[in-house]
Amino acid sequence: MINKGFSIRFWGVRGSYPTPGPSTMRYGGNTSCVEVSVNGYTLIFDSGTGIIALGKELARRARQSGQPVEATLLLSHLHHDHTQGFPFFVPALLPASRLTVLGPDFMDSNPLDTLSTVMNPPHFPVSLSELNSSLTFGTLREKDVLLMGESVGGTLVCSALDPRARFGDPDLVRVRVLRSYAHPNGVLHYRVDWRDHSMVYATDTEGYVNGDRRLAGFALGTDLLIHDAQYTDEHYLGLLPGIATTQGFGHSTTSIAIEAARAAQAGQLVLFHHAPEYDDDQLDRIAAQVETMQPGTLVAREGLEIELVGAPIPVSTAIMVR
Repeated sequence: MINKGFSIRFWGVRGSYPTPGPSTMRYGGNTSCVEVSVNGYTLIFDSGTGIIALGKELARRARQSGQPVEATLLLSHLHHDHTQGFPFFVPALLPASRLTVLGPDFMDSNPLDTLSTVMNPPHFPVSLSELNSSLTFGTLREKDVLLMGESVGGTLVCSALDPRARFGDPDLVRVRVLRSYAHPNGVLHYRVDWRDHSMVYATDTEGYVNGDRRLAGFALGTDLLIHDAQYTDEHYLGLLPGIATTQGFGHSTTSIAIEAARAAQAGQLVLFHHAPEYDDDQLDRIAAQVETMQPGTLVAREGLEIELVGAPIPVSTAIMVR
């Protein structure tokens, strides 16, 4: 089944480190991973531990359809909680799989070098070069655009000034990049546009005075904004007993995320990258609070699926949100 719609599914929603256990069953304890299925293409945002379950699901779909796994992994940055699941990503072991991995080249590092180090003995028993799949690595900068569609031969990275990126085939999937400096060493935010629909993935970011105007412009009018909201305001400001302030850590609060969504005039906001200390009950309280602040805002949980247009991602356990 080829999905010609535009659907988003959350496979990992935590920040910093995984938190499996009975207190995180409803929202999930895996680190960052979001699957986007758009016009028949599969995009994966970050490879925290959530990508492990996604990999098994992609392999299942491949067996069912008789078609190999083809996917593009877009890394926001190269911190451990956004890469730690990749060594256990089943499609990377399958000879028929065709995978493209793109991300930043901050601090003299890039996706290829970082994952090679992670999967290098004695850190891991299987090296990156031993994986059986067809793997292509590359880097992205703020002036780059990723185009996906038949008119560009599948997948193409080009300059934002390229006529194909600006005036080309209206059915192309376009992925634009914004570099944020509101996280140590920087982070890439991504915007996916297809036809008249869009989404923005903005994890590991922190607010500015009067809001992040660059992000607001980048996300202007988007249907869906996935925004870091790791902390409550009280936690962030160090107002809770025994908890130090987290200002300057490169993560946002619920109110910072809501301010960003309002400035961008986003259709819907999803709070993402939850603090590992927060259990399901705490996230329930956050959900109740934000509903009074910005009705319709969602607190991301594993299995949450949002359908922007067309057929949903073909999984039997999908949770539909309209």
